[in-house]
Amino acid sequence: MKPIHPISIAVFAVTVMVWASPAMAYLDPGTGSMLVTAVVGLFATMVLTFKTWWYRLLRLFRRNPEKGGPPPAE
Repeated sequence: MKPIHPISIAVFAVTVMVWASPAMAYLDPGTGSMLVTAVVGLFATMVLTFKTWWYRLLRLFRRNPEKGGPPPAE
């Protein structure tokens, strides 16, 4: 499968926004607050996921002397 070029995605997004018809919908302030909360929650989830994977990766490469690591220097 060929990777999708970022410019193609941007052109598609702009095209969809230009052709979109007005919805005539009312978005109250609670909706904006909900969207901000969702974005902050998504960011926090991504940071926590990265942190968890990072520490698992470090633990994979860390030597543990209790489990047969190299003997301490005398």
